[in-house]
Amino acid sequence: MSSADLFLGGDTGESAYRAAMGRATDAVLSSFADDEDPYSGFSPEELADQFAEPVLPETGTGLAAAIDEVEDRVLSHSVGTSNPQCVAHLQCPPLIPGLAAEMMVSATNQSLDSFDQAPAATVIEERVVAALCSLFDLPAVADGVFTSGGTQSNVQALLLARDRFCGTQFDRDVQQQGLPPEADDLRILCSAEAHFTGKQAAHHLGLGEDAVVTVPTDERHRMDVDALDDTLTDLEGTPFALVATAGTTDFGSIDPLAAVADRAREHDLWFHVDAAYGGALAVTDRAPLLDGIDRADSVAVDFHKLFYQPISCGALLVRDAASFEWMARNAAYLNPEAHDDAGVPNLVAKSMQTTRRFDALKPYLTFRALGRDGLAALIEGTLELAEDAAELVAAAEDFELLGEPTLNAVVFRYRPEQGLAEETVDRLNAATREALLSDGRAIVARTTVDGVTSLKFTLLNPTTTLDDVAAMLDIIRECAVAVSGQEVPR
Repeated sequence: MSSADLFLGGDTGESAYRAAMGRATDAVLSSFADDEDPYSGFSPEELADQFAEPVLPETGTGLAAAIDEVEDRVLSHSVGTSNPQCVAHLQCPPLIPGLAAEMMVSATNQSLDSFDQAPAATVIEERVVAALCSLFDLPAVADGVFTSGGTQSNVQALLLARDRFCGTQFDRDVQQQGLPPEADDLRILCSAEAHFTGKQAAHHLGLGEDAVVTVPTDERHRMDVDALDDTLTDLEGTPFALVATAGTTDFGSIDPLAAVADRAREHDLWFHVDAAYGGALAVTDRAPLLDGIDRADSVAVDFHKLFYQPISCGALLVRDAASFEWMARNAAYLNPEAHDDAGVPNLVAKSMQTTRRFDALKPYLTFRALGRDGLAALIEGTLELAEDAAELVAAAEDFELLGEPTLNAVVFRYRPEQGLAEETVDRLNAATREALLSDGRAIVARTTVDGVTSLKFTLLNPTTTLDDVAAMLDIIRECAVAVSGQEVPR
């Protein structure tokens, strides 16, 4: 292949691009999107056996052959995220507007680390961030930046919180001088069911996971405010951040944000809301479930969950744009200070990344195409499905519902008989989940509730129906019987 066949530009490049995109599109449709089952059932060993040939051969096979190989060996053994019976994780089926945007993002290859590398992209990101700040009722001085997702957003929020606290309380510029001796006593508070990225962030920030103090939750898996008061009273160490969750991974629970915000203000703590899962409620009639998020110092939003965008796509919003000054820097080759003085947009100073994709185009194109009403209808449908699915599980004699859904996560166990020992139920559900993956007809999640392995439907897909849920329950029954034999040991 000549260079003219490998790059955009000119008739030859345009023709090669159209051919490659067409062949890739056909491969996705024929060996991925149209598969009846969400997974082939191949084991790790079976998958590895397909890739014994050199990844970098001396002589290439040509683009058409390489795409065909990927279709056969990769796409046909990928998890069908758009399949109605793929309901394991917070891994959404991507909307077609998002897929169209993803193609344009990749083809244009804009980099958000300086205005001259991404002029229109820079302006679009600023516009989308402003719309998000308005959506969550943050003040006019709010700002934000796109991230790779909730993990990066949470880490960056706690970095800003830590550096602000050290600057105001210890007169220490962490960016220049590193952590002060008092950092050993710094503490982050979150619920016992908060995402693990709180501890991950504490590790990355040099505080250690022991700096994270977890607060017990109530019967609905939300942060218990009375327990929070007790924790704050008895706490050994110096708290600087309080993290609330709007949509826990297992149960979709939303902490009482307004009450948690009250405690954050009372104790002068940075109030961060991890809304990676539940933030999309803001476009629906269920937005009151997020009451109190408008008082946050920072908010993590994911678009590759209930906003149905291709991975990766997230954002960090901050209540006050000045908060980014705790991490800002200037480089002569990217964002010289003279550009700041001249009003040239400067996104790299707000980001933990330098080279950064134009991911804001994906929600922008989707929002423009569907509007708020169109997006809300998709989300509301999945929430209603989860409620109906919970009723279906609760009505089944051989299943045990473990809580009413707040969002679209339904947690349950297969329990064929009453009185089974918890150890038996634990083993049975763990083995059933493994059998389900090998079976391939339904992709269901596993988690642990009160020390016992449990199953979970994460019903993000607007095309999934209650009939699909009923079919998956039957598949679970079949797999459970297969792994347990004719009789379940007590």
